[in-house]
Amino acid sequence: MDVKSFIKAARLRTLPLSVSGIIVGSILGNQLRYNHSVLNDAPSVLLSSTFWLAILTTMGFQILSNFANDYGDGIKGSDKNRTGEARMVASGAIAPMQMKTAMILTTIITLIIALLLIYVALGKENFGYSILFFGLGIISITAAIKYTVGNSAYGYSGFGDVFVFLFFGLLSVVGSYFLFTKHINIAIFLPGISIGMLSTAVLNLNNLRDREEDKKNNKNTLVVKFGSDKAKKYHYFLIIGALASSLLYVFLDFKSLYQLIFLVSFVPLIKNIKTVAQNKVPAKLDSELKKVALSTFLFAVLFGIGQIF
Repeated sequence: MDVKSFIKAARLRTLPLSVSGIIVGSILGNQLRYNHSVLNDAPSVLLSSTFWLAILTTMGFQILSNFANDYGDGIKGSDKNRTGEARMVASGAIAPMQMKTAMILTTIITLIIALLLIYVALGKENFGYSILFFGLGIISITAAIKYTVGNSAYGYSGFGDVFVFLFFGLLSVVGSYFLFTKHINIAIFLPGISIGMLSTAVLNLNNLRDREEDKKNNKNTLVVKFGSDKAKKYHYFLIIGALASSLLYVFLDFKSLYQLIFLVSFVPLIKNIKTVAQNKVPAKLDSELKKVALSTFLFAVLFGIGQIF
C-alpha cells in the first residue's frame, strides 16, 4: 500500500477551506459565551478542546469526501482526462477496493472523534442536543459519500453546490457556534452564508475548469446545465453575495472598525472575478481554485479576529 498515494487522495490542500466555517463559528461562539460569564476576559479559542475536536471532525469529513470523490469518479471514468491534480483510483495508483477500505477506516475514526466532540461540548446534561448532533454527523458522512458514489450520486445531477453551501457554510458556522453557546442567534447565519458562498465559489471554479469532461461523462453540474457564461455570472454572485452578507453582519453588530479587517481577504477575490470574466481557456482556472480557497481561509481568520478586538 503506497501511503503517498493516499496522502495525495486526501487532498490536504482542501483542508484550510473545510475548517473555515469552524473558525468563524467557534470564535463568535467562544466570545459570546465568555462575555456572558463572570470572567473578565475570554480565553483564546485556541485553548478550547471543543474547537480542536471540531476541527479534527471537519477534517475527517473532508478527507472522507475526497476519498469518496476519488473513488466515485474513478470507477465511473469521469477522471480519465481531467485537468489539474491526478486522481488516484483513475490513475491506477490505488485500487478501488483499497480506496473503499480507506473510506471505511476514515468513517470510523471520524465518528469516534465526533462522539468525543459531542461529549466534551454538550455533556450528559444536553442529551437531546447530543442526539441531534450525532444525527447531523451521520448525515454529513452519508452526504460526503453520496456526492459521487452510487447511481444516484447528487454531484452528477447539479446538487453539489447545495451540499457545499449547507455543510461547509451554514452547518459548519452555525453548528460550531451552537456547541459553544447552546443556542442559535439568527445573525450567525450571515457569516455562515458568506463561508457557504465562498466555498461554493471554489466548487464552481472546479466545475468551470472541468466543464467539457464533465459533459462527456454525464456529470451534470450546474456549470454543465447553465453553460459557461451563466456559470461565470453565478460565480460573481457568490463572491459579491459573500461580501454583502459579511458586511451586513458587521453593520448589525458594529463595535469598531477592526471588524472590517476581513475586507483585506476580498482583494484577491475581486481580482478573481476579473480573471474568471476574462478566461477563455478553462484549464487556466486551476490556479484560481487555490487562490479562492486560501482567501476563504484568510477571510475566516480575519473575520474572527475583527470580532475579538
